[in-house]
Amino acid sequence: MSALEWFAHKPLGGGIFWIQERFYESGNRANIWLVRGSQRDVVIDAGLGLRSLPDYLRDAGLLAPAEGAGPRPLLAVATHVHFDHSGGLQHFEEVAVHSAEAAALLQGDNYEAVTWLSDREVARPPRPGWSARQFRVPPVRPSHLLQEGDVISLGDRELTVMHMPGHSRGSICLHDKDRKILFSGDVVYDGSMIDWLPYSRISDYVASCQRLMELVDRGLVEKVLPGHFNIFGAERLYRLASNYISQAGVCHKISTCAMRSIASIALRVTNSRITSQ
Repeated sequence: MSALEWFAHKPLGGGIFWIQERFYESGNRANIWLVRGSQRDVVIDAGLGLRSLPDYLRDAGLLAPAEGAGPRPLLAVATHVHFDHSGGLQHFEEVAVHSAEAAALLQGDNYEAVTWLSDREVARPPRPGWSARQFRVPPVRPSHLLQEGDVISLGDRELTVMHMPGHSRGSICLHDKDRKILFSGDVVYDGSMIDWLPYSRISDYVASCQRLMELVDRGLVEKVLPGHFNIFGAERLYRLASNYISQAGVCHKISTCAMRSIASIALRVTNSRITSQ
């Protein structure tokens, strides 16, 4: 299967494209965002990596032409290293990730990447004989280590890094302040927030949600482009963040602790099998 078959995209205007993996039919299917600037293009998250995303961008004509002899810079930014967002980073020459998860990406740590893919989630195998049991996030050496407040310049637009741990320790949002757009990764999307993975932390998540609410209160976000599911606005962002905070009590912490223990055991067993193959 070619990259043109595997991916599909939708233009949103303003130099932003929404890309998805057509045959990854799962609630874990991540949104991929291409943001074009006057001097640099940025891909936010990279999907599973079963087909080459840069090949798709080129073949679909989504990359702006380069000025001069050299290729136009293309940077892949991972909002975090979970497998559904980071598997495709292997196909990019320039990769950025928050420093808290750089070691996991460099080592190909599929425990921290929570790699957990089943055959039933992939409607059409990317190649003959492919099996989900073969899948893992390969080691990738990041070329850029991100920190809170870093600014990624695309020329005519800037994306500010906001470190928002909770879902994972290196989760980030990217904020286009001028256009009041938030690329939120898995920090927040229109669904239940996942805080029971090995490196999740409820207290961090509460603090991140408070920051999200402050963005809305200050009128700094009008549109959220999340890591999963559909785009939504500021009012929904505020409600999702405030609902999480209100539910993060003692009972939630106890149940989450139990779920984290089960998930941790399952991931270690799964990844030991992958390693031994």
